[in-house]
Amino acid sequence: MLSRFVRLLTSLTSLTIFATSVAAAAPNILILLADDMGYGDMGCMGSKQLATPNLDALAASGVLCSQAYVASPVCSPSRAGLITGRDPRRFGYEGNLNQNAANYATRPELLGLPPGEHTLGNHLRSNGYDTALIGKWHLGKGDAFHPNQRGFDHFCGMLGGSHGYFPKPDKNQLESNGQALREFSNPYLTDFFTAEALGWLESRTKPWFMFLSYNAPHGPLQATDEDLAKFAHIKNKKRRTYAAMMSALDRGVGKIQTKLKESEQLENTLIVFFSDNGGATGNASWNGPLSGVKGCLREGGVRVPMIWSWPSKLPKGTRCEAPVSSLDLLPTFLAAAEGTALPLRNPLAHEDKRNYAKATKSFGAYDGVDLLPLLKGESTSTKRTFFWRLQGQAAIRSGADKLIRLAHRPAQLFKPATDLAEAEDLAPQRSESFQSLFRQLAEWEATLPTVPLWGSSPFWSRESAKNYDKWLPHDEPR
Repeated sequence: MLSRFVRLLTSLTSLTIFATSVAAAAPNILILLADDMGYGDMGCMGSKQLATPNLDALAASGVLCSQAYVASPVCSPSRAGLITGRDPRRFGYEGNLNQNAANYATRPELLGLPPGEHTLGNHLRSNGYDTALIGKWHLGKGDAFHPNQRGFDHFCGMLGGSHGYFPKPDKNQLESNGQALREFSNPYLTDFFTAEALGWLESRTKPWFMFLSYNAPHGPLQATDEDLAKFAHIKNKKRRTYAAMMSALDRGVGKIQTKLKESEQLENTLIVFFSDNGGATGNASWNGPLSGVKGCLREGGVRVPMIWSWPSKLPKGTRCEAPVSSLDLLPTFLAAAEGTALPLRNPLAHEDKRNYAKATKSFGAYDGVDLLPLLKGESTSTKRTFFWRLQGQAAIRSGADKLIRLAHRPAQLFKPATDLAEAEDLAPQRSESFQSLFRQLAEWEATLPTVPLWGSSPFWSRESAKNYDKWLPHDEPR
């Protein structure tokens, strides 16, 4: 009898230890990134036409942030910011990758995320995580910029910024860990990326970090016949195709959630979903109540919906109205993992060391904040300051006020928390806030490297100015 009691006690003790270790285990971490998605293009953000049940369910399972900002209104510098946790202008990454830039046309191996910058993959791998990036990279094509050299154990996807959605075996730019792909588990690219993500998750035995970087709904506008048929009621052909592309992305998110639930990982997986910038001019996206689009510094270019879900830790079905940033991913992930950041590396030879040192002293090594207290409802802090600069445009948001400075018109002052359309320009009042923001913006720019790593793309130089007047809020396209 005593022996049976000892065995029972031992068994119960083991179960308690196991339960405690599971509860204390570092969370899995998953980024789900859309590309050029409009602010209003989910059911939970007001769309009446698009079907996004899985994204809506993800929002219902966690916290929906309505005032989330990205580091840039164009793809590549936005990704440079989110993947390093640092303002990309601080290391010269200001414009989209420009293959024709004078300094790089003959040496494309220099065009990309500076090797002196750590990525989320570097930080989390140093804290014991398996790491994978699936989908779009767009941070350089040279060997030194390859995801496998930048902290990711596994990479499957494309190094460039755009790709057709029906890749052919003999005509594509897709690879897996440096090896060109000639066979695909699914003929449609969005579904292929989902399948590759599911396959990688099969063999995980320790905490993992996956960056599932969809290129949908970035152009070209291409969708399967099956997905297009679901949206026959949308008369606008571009909008119909866009809706079908979003449906495929939403389907992928649902499959990933189902996989995590079936493998009993969902409760302890920290998931964040957002877009790399606002909706673009050519893909029939809809920025809802916001003015501006991809490429400009109005809200429609830099403000995105952001969903955080961690079922065992974060409240369900809540909404965060405080300003947050994609630069907050790094400190939030490390806080969740109870990990530590790698120290900042020395600047590269081609960087302005003097300004680099000033920037590091003024802002610290990393620029974001840990969002967990805010997401849990333990903090209500809303006082944040964000900066942007792109090809003759610069902007600052501090607290409730946002100043936009342009080369072709007087500076403007808005209150975007309440004036989402940035319709009322308060600059003519020349308030103290206006003067203060102007000074802060100038002080920030003085800390930046003297010359960006490459020149502006001619396309974005043309696009940026005209988008301030042309793209105003409108009803959802039909």
